Amino acid sequence: MRGSMNGLLFITHRTEKYDYLQSVEIALEGGCRQIQLRMKDAFAAEVEKAAQQAKTLCDESGAALYIDDHVEICRKIKAAGTHLGKSDMPISEARSILGNEYIIGGTANTLEDIFALYKQGVDYIGLGPFRFTTTKRNLSSVLGLEGYRRLLKQRRENGINLPVFAIGGITIDDIPNIMSTGVSGIALSSTILNAGNPVEETKKIVELMSRYTVI
Repeated sequence: MRGSMNGLLFITHRTEKYDYLQSVEIALEGGCRQIQLRMKDAFAAEVEKAAQQAKTLCDESGAALYIDDHVEICRKIKAAGTHLGKSDMPISEARSILGNEYIIGGTANTLEDIFALYKQGVDYIGLGPFRFTTTKRNLSSVLGLEGYRRLLKQRRENGINLPVFAIGGITIDDIPNIMSTGVSGIALSSTILNAGNPVEETKKIVELMSRYTVI
């Protein structure tokens, strides 16, 4: 493992109020130190420009930056790592490009997904969705608390010790129950950016997550 991943992972999202970089600034000001730059509909040149700016912001705050999908951009700007969805580049190909010094995460919805990602050598898993969310197209089956309990139990029984981040429609009120299932962290986007005061909401979540963080 090329680093310990747990706690709050913020995933960028463009809203009517905030663009991608503003969302990075909000998360960092609120104390989040793990940022995933996700710009699904953007051209590579636009992603690279934003990634370079986001990397500067993260470096200034001592935060880790992960680039969604764009493995070459991750390597070019020397981000901490990348996250790959089910329809993105295969994990093995990304590893051949990035080597072992970069963190690679993958998306899972089922035990079969978890097994496959584990065998391919991912460093962490984004498991979800917890509930329906409008920020993701082609949504997989909603897991809910019971789904997390079942999958985390099966993961342990099979000796898979990868960090798991819960993702998908999660609010601050959900965090205690979700963390009790055995996940390592929570990935959030809309619940922060849609808050009346996103920075203060991030601070509340970071403080709450500090009580549950898995070392």
